[in-house]
Amino acid sequence: MKRFQAFYSAALVTLGSIALLASTPASAQAQTFELKATHFLPPNHSFHKELVRWGEELSKKSNGRLTIKVFPSGQMGPTPRQFDLVRTGVADIGVGLTGATPGRFPMTEISNLPFAVTDSATASKAMTELAPKYLAQEYTGVKLLQFAITSPLKFHMTKAKLNTLADFKGLRIRYAGELFAESIKAFGGTPVAVPPGEVVDAMGKGTVDGAMFPHEGAQSFQVGTVAKFSYEPGINAASFFWIMNPASYEKLPADLRALIDQTTGPANAERIGKILDDAEVEGRAYLTSKGVQVVTFPDALQREMKVAVKPIIDTTIGKLEAKGQPARQLYDALLKSGTH
Repeated sequence: MKRFQAFYSAALVTLGSIALLASTPASAQAQTFELKATHFLPPNHSFHKELVRWGEELSKKSNGRLTIKVFPSGQMGPTPRQFDLVRTGVADIGVGLTGATPGRFPMTEISNLPFAVTDSATASKAMTELAPKYLAQEYTGVKLLQFAITSPLKFHMTKAKLNTLADFKGLRIRYAGELFAESIKAFGGTPVAVPPGEVVDAMGKGTVDGAMFPHEGAQSFQVGTVAKFSYEPGINAASFFWIMNPASYEKLPADLRALIDQTTGPANAERIGKILDDAEVEGRAYLTSKGVQVVTFPDALQREMKVAVKPIIDTTIGKLEAKGQPARQLYDALLKSGTH
């Protein structure tokens, strides 16, 4: 009898616990969410480190309810697929290079025009602020979180000395987008498409004579192991989108959606830009530590280069304007923001 009473009492306690749990709101049960983030860059790149840091921030502020698992180096798909990996829901979050899919983000690539950008922080904030007015149609199907615009890409060369425009003639140079290719051609060189992870091998074998990277990117991909010269200032900046799958966003409780919103946007884009600007200084130091000679283009050559690329700017904007796109407005707004 005593055993039965003990069993009966335990059963009542168990049933009471189940009833209590059932009556507890779902939010109080601390449901957890893990978001998958994809990018194509190596784990030593600033963007990977930033995604990891962001995941830690979200986890801390949500008491562990929201985390990010980062898949670097194209583990979820190659460089050109980063946007569609997020759009289709294969990944929840993605960071991708607009220039990797030529013609898909023509308005965003206004920021890639030669000599339009001088620093990352200003440009990243400005493009994120300008996006709702000028760029929404290019990001249909995803939630645009922010942009990261790199510092202008420099020429890193294995042997060639670039003192005049004539020195570019016949040189094969790796580029990061169509506007970069146009700049190389305007200077007299030959643009060659090489995936970033294969640049060092291509330069080492002589397949290309040089490559365009910001100093930070040159460090990430170890370009200092094959380059002898690095030329400043940079020419074209590269634009990276930070996006999220809308369904992945909507499935989150309101407080976690608010946390995503609070930790992305113009102010955060500026913060990431400052990280890139600081990394540019570090990347430059890396190159010199590897024996790379960092050279500033002579003033006369810089003036010639600006004259050479002006038709690229006018033609790019003209083509977009002919299609009804407010390209000139965006370009002027970008310059007025202090990027130039």
